[in-house]
Amino acid sequence: MTTTNVPVQPRTSIGKFLVQGGTTIALLALIVFFFAMRPDVFLTFTNVRNILFQVSILAIVAGAQTLVMVVGDFDLSLAATSSLSGSAVASLMLGGMPMAPAILIGLVVGLLIGIGNGLLVAYLNLSAFVATLATMTSVIGLAYLVTQGTTLFNLPDGFNALGQGRLLNVPLPVYIAIAIAVVLWAVLRFTTTGRKWYAIGGNVEVSRLSGINVRRGRLMAFAAAGLISAVAGILLAARLGSGSAVQGSDNLLFSVAAVFLGMTVIKSGQANLVGTMVGVAIIGVMSNGLNILGVNSYVQQVVTGLIIIAAVTLSGLKTRER
Repeated sequence: MTTTNVPVQPRTSIGKFLVQGGTTIALLALIVFFFAMRPDVFLTFTNVRNILFQVSILAIVAGAQTLVMVVGDFDLSLAATSSLSGSAVASLMLGGMPMAPAILIGLVVGLLIGIGNGLLVAYLNLSAFVATLATMTSVIGLAYLVTQGTTLFNLPDGFNALGQGRLLNVPLPVYIAIAIAVVLWAVLRFTTTGRKWYAIGGNVEVSRLSGINVRRGRLMAFAAAGLISAVAGILLAARLGSGSAVQGSDNLLFSVAAVFLGMTVIKSGQANLVGTMVGVAIIGVMSNGLNILGVNSYVQQVVTGLIIIAAVTLSGLKTRER
């Protein structure tokens, strides 16, 4: 009995284009749509500045999430870590500690949480999902203990200036987010550490046989992510002029959506910093545009969920093409 090999139909050029450039096309489509709906407002300098300001903290958290996902892991605790770091800094300053050492302690808090996650995942071989979920729960509890379940107000003006100050009429967090994004892109693109992280994310066993210290690489990725998320939390506290255990909690899902959206930007379908920033831009443009149009916040939640589904679907298509 003979068998006939049925040739696999290749994806059409249009299909490849939609999968390859779906994220960029979506961003351009959103910009065109909202500009057509409100040409008097949407692309003005003031509104573009507002969009950048709104997504600056998310961009930092998404950058941290990108590092972890590059090595093939996942961190559910980043938003909680940012909240705890911001709350710790606020609490210390209200207790009389000068701004500089308080910020340093806040950064150390984020770094230690990241190292803890790295040890659980890389050295104790726990699932990244389970480990960081447990860490997230514990960190949220610590944030409530630090704030005593309240919102901490009356932070020093010098600290608030970090999140509310402007340079050339552009908020400082925008510059900080851009600087962090550029540094992370350079690390992933040009350094040995970045290449090792991508190798680990591509195939752990091959990386190990190639002489890469996989455990140390994953630990470093989690540690860096924790430190970066602490920066985001401290900036958010300065921007709001307050510290709270729930500040920036939405950034977890948004950061994951941004990374998944960004995976379709490059041919390999891997997490990458440039793609993540495109994903962040999509989320920012969508949120801002819907607000301008006066769309109900509950409808916005539905749209956000659909975007996450689309992001995961596009990422899955891209992975199957690899």
